[in-house]
Amino acid sequence: MQINPDEITSILKSRIEGLDSGTAELTEVGTVLSVADGIARLHGLENCMSFEMLEFPHGVTGLALNLESDNVGAVLFGEWEHISEGDTVRRTGSLLEIPVGEQMLGRIVDPLGRPLDGKGDIAIEETRPAEFKAPGVVQRQPVTEPMQTGLKAIDAMIPIGRGQRELIIGDRQTGKTAIAIDAIINNKDTGVVSIYVAIGQRMSTVVALAQTLDEHGALDNTIIVAASADEAAPIKFMAPYAGCAMGEHFLYNGKHALCVYDDLTKHAYAYRQMSLLLRRPPGREAYPGDVFYLHSRLLERAVKLNDELGGGSLTALPVIETQAGDVSAYIPTNVISITDGQIFLESALFNSGVRPAINVGISVSRVGGNAQIGPMKKVAGRIKLELSQYRDLEAFAQFGSDLDADTQRTLARGERLVTTLNQHEREPLAVEDQTVQIYAATNGFLDRLNVDRVGEFLMGLTERMHSQHKDVREKIASGDWSDDTQKAVRDAVDAFAQDFGYDLDEEGQPLDEDAPTGQASTSEPRDSTPQEAQAAA
Repeated sequence: MQINPDEITSILKSRIEGLDSGTAELTEVGTVLSVADGIARLHGLENCMSFEMLEFPHGVTGLALNLESDNVGAVLFGEWEHISEGDTVRRTGSLLEIPVGEQMLGRIVDPLGRPLDGKGDIAIEETRPAEFKAPGVVQRQPVTEPMQTGLKAIDAMIPIGRGQRELIIGDRQTGKTAIAIDAIINNKDTGVVSIYVAIGQRMSTVVALAQTLDEHGALDNTIIVAASADEAAPIKFMAPYAGCAMGEHFLYNGKHALCVYDDLTKHAYAYRQMSLLLRRPPGREAYPGDVFYLHSRLLERAVKLNDELGGGSLTALPVIETQAGDVSAYIPTNVISITDGQIFLESALFNSGVRPAINVGISVSRVGGNAQIGPMKKVAGRIKLELSQYRDLEAFAQFGSDLDADTQRTLARGERLVTTLNQHEREPLAVEDQTVQIYAATNGFLDRLNVDRVGEFLMGLTERMHSQHKDVREKIASGDWSDDTQKAVRDAVDAFAQDFGYDLDEEGQPLDEDAPTGQASTSEPRDSTPQEAQAAA
């Protein structure tokens, strides 16, 4: 049968008109060239974007990371062992999104938002991109609002503000996680939502941590993102960005969030592993060249937004583990240069019984007194100077048996200051109680006590303030440090000291006749010379 050329044209026209354009779907499909160690090489995805999600068979998802001229390198999530050479892969056209929302509070989830605690599915309606551009300078405001940790040593000397990035750094088993957990517990009733990101830890450790938070009533206000030690490197790599995205949900809704990344050393290890498998060129210590950018783009997202954008804040507490106290290693120096200060924990101090084992000389907060209430700022002014003088003299005093009276007084005061700043785990103190205790220590009320009775004195003083001086505590908490408030504090501490009784020597005399009495000057401390400060001590 012959077909007339004119008929061919009309047949084609009718066929084209009959097509329903709404049912046509165009998908870009590629092929797996090779797969090994959770890394796939793909061919045929010319228009693929960096950080785009890809669909593989058997429910496996991928994340495109290497965009090369002839292939795409992707990391795989899920049971990638089922993927084999020649399998088809589809583009999704969307970048990696993380489920967010208040429904996740009180839950343990993986970095992709899937529950790990056996409490059932989470009904999530909202997602946020895992990678998000940090707000610029114009969108921010200075950090001035305190983020109280409940730890005297930190709130007095290394204050943290809402929107700050404060690094917690130290060797293993020096109490880094304990500081972060205490900060979460202390903020359970302050309107701050906490996100704890566990990277490369045992799952049993994460569950124990969740139980600790639950016992102290803080779990319902916390999201735990867990990428355990037995997970693949891509999951560990994703974990801090997922936690940050969950925190940003609250930040951009005008609320306050606290993100703990525990710890970024293991995060860097996971990224190094991924990068080497993707055949990226290795640099120093085999880390890829962009390992600095890895952490800077994460930590720069911590911010205190200006009032036009709602005034929300996201505070970051990254944790870094050092080897033998070496803070000058590659990853520690990188993160120190990104953050607004660091809390350095020392093994020697920890083993000598100083808890938290903070090295005051190396630790610093670049926000400083801006993130403290007025009374704490005033009473803690002298404590750092006196402690550093004590540390210097402590080493010197080991070699000299005959010390002059001034040196002995400085050593005695320093010893009592160290004891004052000691604090048990999971016992955070309200800032007004911290202020009264430090006032008592820096104004000579502890100088006539044996060191082993200092803890008993401070505990009794706090109980007395709670029972008889609630009005004074309220004034301090509101930031009032007027002459009247100072006098009320001085009278209360002095009255308790008289009731408590000083320690006497064998002849019935006070231990130190030259020690200052309770009636010390409470005027605002000025910047003094070291000689004046030593004499005052």
